[in-house]
Amino acid sequence: MPCATLLLRPLQRRWLRLCPRGRQVGLPQPAVVWASSSSVYGLNAKVPFSEADRTDRPASLYAATKKVGEELTHVYNHIYGLSITGLRFFTVYGPWGRPDMAYFFFTRDILRGRTISIFEGPDHAAVARDFTYIDDVVGGCLAALDTARRSTGTGGKKKGPAQLRVYNLGNTSPVPVSQLVDVLEGLLRKKASRKMVKMPRNGDVLFTHANISLAQLELGYRPTTNLKAGLKKFVKWYLEYYHHQSPSAGRSSKQWLG
Repeated sequence: MPCATLLLRPLQRRWLRLCPRGRQVGLPQPAVVWASSSSVYGLNAKVPFSEADRTDRPASLYAATKKVGEELTHVYNHIYGLSITGLRFFTVYGPWGRPDMAYFFFTRDILRGRTISIFEGPDHAAVARDFTYIDDVVGGCLAALDTARRSTGTGGKKKGPAQLRVYNLGNTSPVPVSQLVDVLEGLLRKKASRKMVKMPRNGDVLFTHANISLAQLELGYRPTTNLKAGLKKFVKWYLEYYHHQSPSAGRSSKQWLG
C-alpha cells in the first residue's frame, strides 16, 4: 500500500533520529513528550475512551500511523530506556488552528455564503466530537513536560526501567457538529446554508469522548474552556487575521462579536 508507506516513513524516521544521536555522542538520551491522537481508539464503542481501552482497530490510515507511533515508543522505551509520554489529543481547536479542520472551514464558508456539508451517521445519527481548546491542551503539554522523568539510557544503552506514559487530553464534553455550527452562526451573526450528508466510509468515526481522570490525577489537567467560549476566541482571531468586517454594518470584528 503506497499511501500507507508514505505516511509511515516520516514517522519512523523521526523516531530513528532520536536514539542514534545519543549513541553517537555518548550523551544521556532525552525525555520525550509527543502528540498522539484520539483516533487510535478507532472502532472502540466503549465511552468515554480510557487509556486502558483497546487501540488495535484503527478506522483510518491516519489512526494507524498514530498507533504505529505508540508501538514505536514502547520499543524505544524498552530497548534504549527513553522516557516517553504520549498525549492523545481530542479535536484541538482555536486561533492559528489547522485550516482543514471543520470549525475553521465552516467559519470561512459561512462568511463567504457557501453551503457547508455536515456529516451524519446511520439513521440520521449525530456526529459528535470532544472539542478541546488549544490553551487547555497546552496546559496539559506543559504538565507532561514538568512531570517527565529522565531517560535511563546513555549512549544507546538502557541502564534501568524508564518512564512510559500515555494520557487523554480532551474536554470530556462531546458536542454534535450541528451544535458547533449553531454557535458559529451566533458569533458570526450569519445563517449557515447547511447540507446534511452521510458520513463517508473514509475512516471517520461517529463520536469521540475522552476520559481524562488519569491526566487529572497525575498531571493536574483540568480543561476550563467550553465550546462557545473557545469558538468566540477563535472567531475574534479569524476576523482580525483575515480582515473581515460585518457584512451588514461594516463594523470592526471586535464590535461584531459583541
